[in-house]
Amino acid sequence: MDRELSSQTLRQRKIRTYLTGLVGVAIITSGFLFFRSSLKTSISANKIRTATAELGPIENTLTASGVLIPEFEQVISSPIKAEIKRVIVTPGTTVKIDQPILELDKSQTINDYEKQKDQLDLKRNAITQLRIKLQKSLYELEVDNAIKDLNIGSLQAKLNNTQHLKTVGGATQEEVNEADFNLKTAELEKKKLANELKTMKQSVTTDLREMELQASIQEKDLRELETKLKQADITAKRNGVVTWVNENIGSSVSEGEELAKIADLNGYSIEGSCSDTYSEMLRPGMSVIVKINEIILRGSITNIRPTIKNNILTFIVALEKNNHPALRPNMKVEVFIVTNASSQVVRIANGPAFSGKAEQSVFVLENGVAHRRQVKIGASNFDFVELKNNIKPGETIIISDMSEYEHLNDISITK
Repeated sequence: MDRELSSQTLRQRKIRTYLTGLVGVAIITSGFLFFRSSLKTSISANKIRTATAELGPIENTLTASGVLIPEFEQVISSPIKAEIKRVIVTPGTTVKIDQPILELDKSQTINDYEKQKDQLDLKRNAITQLRIKLQKSLYELEVDNAIKDLNIGSLQAKLNNTQHLKTVGGATQEEVNEADFNLKTAELEKKKLANELKTMKQSVTTDLREMELQASIQEKDLRELETKLKQADITAKRNGVVTWVNENIGSSVSEGEELAKIADLNGYSIEGSCSDTYSEMLRPGMSVIVKINEIILRGSITNIRPTIKNNILTFIVALEKNNHPALRPNMKVEVFIVTNASSQVVRIANGPAFSGKAEQSVFVLENGVAHRRQVKIGASNFDFVELKNNIKPGETIIISDMSEYEHLNDISITK
């Protein structure tokens, strides 16, 4: 049968448990201190990079990317709907003005041209027939009008004669009234005929003008189609290099579809892109530094595209040396946009030691020992970093990644 433990026994057990925990903590703490003390407190000089602080100018930059594009690139589009019959030159070929690029099958467009030409001939023939018909109708109305004039003259003479006979008793009043009625009727008929003649002349003018306008439109369409047929001989419009050509022989292309691109490789510009978070900072005229491997070129922003796509803002950079031998079409380059510049600051060569924070620690080398210092970071670019305090010109700083030694205040530098 189990017996209940005394209170003294329980107290002794609690004390032992407490002491065991204290011993464990002490062991862990001692191990940590031993481990920390066992970390390196020295580093070989050949494993670090150093730089000397100096006074000099610095440009603060934003990092972007870019692609080299020819300053002039001609896009040749198909002037007609056709099929690609033959590709004469391939991308990379240097071409001269009027040199053939590719051949299109123009048979369908030629058939359309002949059909429109026949329709125009029919329209012109219809205009001629209408003019003859209207002229005949006008002539007949004019003759009728002249006959009416003669008839009115005769009726007027007859009325005068009847009125004279009545005065001498040779005619009755009824005969006078009848002669007067016939004259007035003839005069009304003449007015009607004159109105018909006037209306006919207006109608002739309107109908002819309408048909001639239709023929003029058809003639213009025919000339445009004729021009397109001439343009369908796809040739180079200037000297340059073919950068792209549609090589899908037998495929159909629509009017306006791109067929080839010819670039003048004597000059380049850059299509740059960066995050749209910089959109408020960018403006035309800002200086730009372009890095191509170890080559540095300068330029300026000439145009900022108004639209943003997928949070990316694009802009165009004009290079000061746009014909540098290292430039190649579609080459990707590093672009650094200069936001501001200072003429005399304490600066140090950029390196992995700088994390991009506004304030951080660096190791300053002095008499074989690197001492930690807290510094404020100012402007920066791919070449230099501005140190705003705690560093004097002439002091040597380790610019290698020193995160492994961030727990130390001093490091011995061995040879």
